[in-house]
Amino acid sequence: MREIETKYRVRDLDTLLTALEAAGVKPAEAVLQDDQAYASKGWDASMGKVGHTFARLRTLDGETHVFTTKTPLVNSMECVEFETTIANREQMHGAIMAMGFEPTVRIVKHRRTGEAGRIGVCVDLVEGLGAFLELELMVDDDRDGPAAQSELDEWARGLGVELERTDHTYDILLLTAKT
Repeated sequence: MREIETKYRVRDLDTLLTALEAAGVKPAEAVLQDDQAYASKGWDASMGKVGHTFARLRTLDGETHVFTTKTPLVNSMECVEFETTIANREQMHGAIMAMGFEPTVRIVKHRRTGEAGRIGVCVDLVEGLGAFLELELMVDDDRDGPAAQSELDEWARGLGVELERTDHTYDILLLTAKT
């Protein structure tokens, strides 16, 4: 599967939630996501993300653990993605380290999810960064990623809410905020 997404910094969360409701999107209750991001040994942000595989270990509400790999293709918001639920976070962390990855940054967020047709809608409150809107498509075809991102952006702009688009993932935003 490929994940194609766009991400926006949100200035006024209440206005966004009202606009989403008017668009027929009903975000679920917030779930705490505690993510540990990993990169291959020797990788740093100056190398960019395209063509490199990254791993993530996520815990949802302290209970469910999910392992994900993402390999950005044309840009960091279009990735080949593999994901599975795992039983033991600590054991998976050890396995990730043994595969040649090293931890980069911890991302803690409260995420509310909803849908607008085939578009996945995520409203995130990211510790250390603030509020964001993420729009996602999961595809198994050869559609053009940047064209799909333009369609997602058009949908977001149609909400009529002040949004600041970013081409950076949360790990890069957090790494940048620390420097």
